Amino acid sequence: MTHLHAGLSSDTTEKARLELNENPDTLHQDIQQVRDMIVSRPDIGFLRTDDDFILRFLRARKFDQTETFRLLAQYFQFRQQNLDMFQSFKVDDPGIKRALMDGFPGVLETPDQHGRKILILFASNWDQSRNSFTDILRAILLSLEVLIENPELQINGFVLIIDWSNFSFKQASKLTPNILKLAIEGLQDSFPARFGGIHFVNQPWYIHAMYTIIKPFLKDKTRKRIFLHGNNLNSLHLLLQPEFLPSEFGGTLPPYDVGIWARTLLGPDYSDETEYLLTYEALHVRGDKEAMRRSQSVVEPETLRQTDRETSTPLLALD
Repeated sequence: MTHLHAGLSSDTTEKARLELNENPDTLHQDIQQVRDMIVSRPDIGFLRTDDDFILRFLRARKFDQTETFRLLAQYFQFRQQNLDMFQSFKVDDPGIKRALMDGFPGVLETPDQHGRKILILFASNWDQSRNSFTDILRAILLSLEVLIENPELQINGFVLIIDWSNFSFKQASKLTPNILKLAIEGLQDSFPARFGGIHFVNQPWYIHAMYTIIKPFLKDKTRKRIFLHGNNLNSLHLLLQPEFLPSEFGGTLPPYDVGIWARTLLGPDYSDETEYLLTYEALHVRGDKEAMRRSQSVVEPETLRQTDRETSTPLLALD
């Protein structure tokens, strides 16, 4: 057991071995082999190459070193190509702060039955006069940067639920192909997170149409993890047990407080519109340690397949 496994439960360590091909005996060698590839891309500024950082990319690509380096390169290349998104990449940036305060994203404190962190988005909360889509994407990426500091989540991963209730056609018209492509590049192609499921609920017909636009840009593995449930929460509960969900999704938990994650990042005075001193750099080191300390309950995953095909629209079953 190396220092890189500090804080991991025994169940999660075993899960990493079985599902991600992680071997404590060769861990430092695996990391170094990825680091050695950096010289092949002099066009990219690799601003961080320490062991802890490279390890999250190895876990995201199941220790395939070639794919790991490709993801690492894309991570920094995406940031180089979109400098305006990352020039003020911190919680006290006005755009990021507004998005966080409006619940973009929501983060449930309790993980699901597989130890995955549940992120939620209430699409109708997007006030387009207040938040640009880019700022919402920045707030999501910043939140993921904080969360991915937890090695348990590097292994167990995330689940995303998007509730499209009351999301108007006018709002949807702002989801242009270019900004959707930007989101796909930032989340699917350039970030070391394992997403075990992306669930659409209460989606109108024009969200189905939107999906046809973005589908060509999605990897097959991503498409397999997207589910369109409509208003059939029973099909959602086949994949996410109700005891881990707030009441908005038919769960047994209280209604979700959209300000809870913003308060975690911004502090107790998050509603004050003044500048905050807590920067992304401080969060990057500190992480969400208090919330993560309560997220150690790990359940071995089992193969789940959607069965209720008449009342929901599964795109493909989880593999």
